[in-house]
Amino acid sequence: MKYNRVLLKLSGESLMGSQQYGIDPERLNDYVKQIKEIVDLGIQVGIVIGGGNIFRGLSGASKGFDRVKGDSMGMLATVINSLALSSGLDASGCKSKVFTAVGMEPIGELFSKQKAVESLENGYVAIFSGGTGNPYFTTDTASSLRGIEIEADVMLKGTRVDGIYTADPEKDKDAKKFDEISFDEIYVKNLRVMDLTATTMCKENDLPIIVFDMDTVGNLKKVILGEKIGTLVHN
Repeated sequence: MKYNRVLLKLSGESLMGSQQYGIDPERLNDYVKQIKEIVDLGIQVGIVIGGGNIFRGLSGASKGFDRVKGDSMGMLATVINSLALSSGLDASGCKSKVFTAVGMEPIGELFSKQKAVESLENGYVAIFSGGTGNPYFTTDTASSLRGIEIEADVMLKGTRVDGIYTADPEKDKDAKKFDEISFDEIYVKNLRVMDLTATTMCKENDLPIIVFDMDTVGNLKKVILGEKIGTLVHN
């Protein structure tokens, strides 16, 4: 197998499934099944999940929330999602541990690289919640940071679309998909794969990214087995 340790980034919005808000139990179970599949293959899995299904700091700021408080609310939304995912994994017989970016015991354990790597090596899925613990940073940046810290082989960015396109494929039927693309090309073409801070961190620390459709059950395992789905971003 190509990878030993991965950082999986999940979007909070995807957790809504067919709902308008919150957590769709069916979608959560789909994610749990897919994660368990790769854990059963012996892959060490770290996860960062967004909070957009509950609250998004930036949209809160546009509605008059103080940006720093809004971002703190967004961080707490990611903790709620992380606990839901952890609960689902535990119920499926897959051991998991929630780490938080700020002190929140007993809800989760304060993140440290040593404890996170130790839990991964002991067969736990490590779920990293609370973003980076700082305002003005997205969960994409938190994924880059945690992926680099745990020395992941790759970041797997699970989205609703099956890779990176020249334009939004949901809006432009002529959009062309990239099978692979360099970080530099992303800058030049101004493609919004992740925010620039997150992309730059991955580029500078040589952490490749695979963007793929996580909502199709079975795709996560295909990526791990090296099937050519999604888009590979690399130096």
